[in-house]
Amino acid sequence: MTSRLREKWDTCYSAASPLDARAAEVLTENRHLLPGRGAALDVAAGLGGNAFVLARQGLDTQAWDLSRVAVALVRGYARETKLPVTAITRDVVAHPPAPESFEVIVVSGFLHRELCPAIAAALRPGGLLFYQTHCRHRCSSGGPSNPAFLLEDGELLQLFHTLSPIVYREERQLGDPFCGFRDRAMLVALRKPRPSEG
Repeated sequence: MTSRLREKWDTCYSAASPLDARAAEVLTENRHLLPGRGAALDVAAGLGGNAFVLARQGLDTQAWDLSRVAVALVRGYARETKLPVTAITRDVVAHPPAPESFEVIVVSGFLHRELCPAIAAALRPGGLLFYQTHCRHRCSSGGPSNPAFLLEDGELLQLFHTLSPIVYREERQLGDPFCGFRDRAMLVALRKPRPSEG
């Protein structure tokens, strides 16, 4: 399964460039919440759109992706720009991040429900999660067709119930379907500091 997925994404990125990368709205719209230093992780990073935003903020950033092609592109762009991004070929489902290893974790366009507890646990106390992915109830036909990769209403809050939500947005099919943040949900959530850390 992993080899088929890797081949699929390697093919997808074979004609791409990091200059085409776009960071997720959950990160760009809430960038002001980021700390000025620390370790950050971009999960399923693709071309590194989120990773380079994190690095420009001053965070020592890792970009993990299953695709060797994507990782090579991110490495090359990090060298060119001298930004602190370390790109790693890694199957995050098989090898999740270690507990309490990052101040910031960003996930966009990726959903593996069984991995969510490990992602939450990988935040250090006081750390922030920025998560954005597709919803089942949507206004357009964009995004994945497999329901396993689509969120139910309010599900993102449930998946990260151990964290404290700071920002949550999910507009469903209300009002004008051509305006706003549609077809996806976003969450910024905090792992509460230990009592002694305030």
